[in-house]
Amino acid sequence: MANSCGGEVQEREMVVVQEEEAHPYAFHVSGPRNVASPNWRDLISSSWKKENYKRTVFSCFIQAVYLLEIDRQENRTEENALAPNWWRSFKYKLTQTLIDERDGSIFGAVLEWDRAAALADMVLIRPSGAPKAVLALRGTLLKGPTIRRDIEDDLRFLAWESLRGSVRFKVALEALKSVAEMYGSSNVCVAGHSLGAGFALQVGKALAKEGVYVEAHLFNPPSVSMAMSLRNIGEKAGFAWKRFKSMLPSNGETQATIDDGEKISTSGFRNWIPLLGHKNSMGSKNWAPNLYVNNSDYICCSYTDPDGTEDKKEADKENAGPANGQAAVKLFVMSSKGKQKFLEAHGLEQWWSDDVQLQQALHNSKLMSRQLKSLYTFPATRPAQRMPQ
Repeated sequence: MANSCGGEVQEREMVVVQEEEAHPYAFHVSGPRNVASPNWRDLISSSWKKENYKRTVFSCFIQAVYLLEIDRQENRTEENALAPNWWRSFKYKLTQTLIDERDGSIFGAVLEWDRAAALADMVLIRPSGAPKAVLALRGTLLKGPTIRRDIEDDLRFLAWESLRGSVRFKVALEALKSVAEMYGSSNVCVAGHSLGAGFALQVGKALAKEGVYVEAHLFNPPSVSMAMSLRNIGEKAGFAWKRFKSMLPSNGETQATIDDGEKISTSGFRNWIPLLGHKNSMGSKNWAPNLYVNNSDYICCSYTDPDGTEDKKEADKENAGPANGQAAVKLFVMSSKGKQKFLEAHGLEQWWSDDVQLQQALHNSKLMSRQLKSLYTFPATRPAQRMPQ
């Protein structure tokens, strides 16, 4: 009888293992096919120097955060959790989870280089280009108890084009600042998808304002907002007014002074471009996030717009870029043979796909230039104050 019961338990355990191995979110089922784990060859020629490898790994890290929350909701244990293999395969370990205090959901994670796991596979040192720590942030998860808070932050961005009022912004900023102070900003990256890309952009920008430049990888970042639409209307009006004034007889030098003196904030694309290839007010380098967008995804496709209200001739002139080759953003656009469905175009899985084809289409995304403008705006000069006698 005892042997019979023991056999039944073993049988049930085997069924559970088989179900987990066949789970559609298991790393070996839906993860990248042709990406090898770090090995001794990376000490000679690091895979982290390749853009495709970095894109694949960061997208897998973000997938791990989605699965951390799914594991939590489904009460999975360490033995059957889905998330760990999405970072272990690249010799990283989980050191911190970011929790939304409103509902207890996991929306982010800090992953750090796992030296012990690397040594076990004869990887004696961290490969060149591999970050010591990565902050990964997930997007909206239309599942279970977290959907309400996810949608709340989605609506926050839709209305204001800002996420600074969210509790997640504060938690993510503190986590990123902490690892940047611990390891140095050059050894830290932040990555996010969809809503998570919005948070990654804004916490990265917040640190850049303090002179701390962290490498950022943003997948399908949100670009749709009511605030942006209203500004676009203002830009069109401002551009029409500038064109009208340019037809009036005036001294060219004086006209330029008048235009600058008016400080019209809706004058179009030209006003956003000065941040390209220039230093900011503190004299330090520009912060250049990496954007991955799909033109069939209406949430992020606005980032591919280079010119907006300017005519094509003017846009081409601006797109030529500055002489020193610096750019405000590295924009990678998914090459597609035809129109894709929204869920496919907005999905994270496309970014670790074996047959992905990208084009580095633009250096000066109008929308990103606008969002980063405050990083490179010179402070207004204040009149000198006399020292008390």
